[in-house]
Amino acid sequence: MSLYSRQSKLAAYRSVSAHGVVADGDPHSLVLTLFDAILGRLTAARGCIEKGEVARKASLLHSSVTLLAELRGSLDLGSGGSLAHNLSDLYEYMTRRLIHANLNNDAGAVAEVLGLLGEIRSAWAAIAPEVRQPVPHQAPAG
Repeated sequence: MSLYSRQSKLAAYRSVSAHGVVADGDPHSLVLTLFDAILGRLTAARGCIEKGEVARKASLLHSSVTLLAELRGSLDLGSGGSLAHNLSDLYEYMTRRLIHANLNNDAGAVAEVLGLLGEIRSAWAAIAPEVRQPVPHQAPAG
């Protein structure tokens, strides 16, 4: 089996796996999936900067910025209060840092965003039990 064939099959598996997560996932899980996708791309991009792989780094950082925009767009600024606005500002800051990292091959800026996003992801994962608890059923009035 050629290397291309193996990579093709791996890409197909990842695509099916990702689509399965989206089809079966609750909104909380979908956000975790976005966090994980961005963190994976940023880790790879940092490695590309260290290895001098400019084209792949640019592609990974572009993809990360696009996914950050998805996270930012999913915020409910109307009812999310100051938390939603603060997260929006933080996602915008991360986007600027990643653009800087891309233009300047700055692995430190990527590491900074990895740290920030990792903390937000951890906090989001920690609220999972609260989010997923079923609403208690009320006895019918009668």
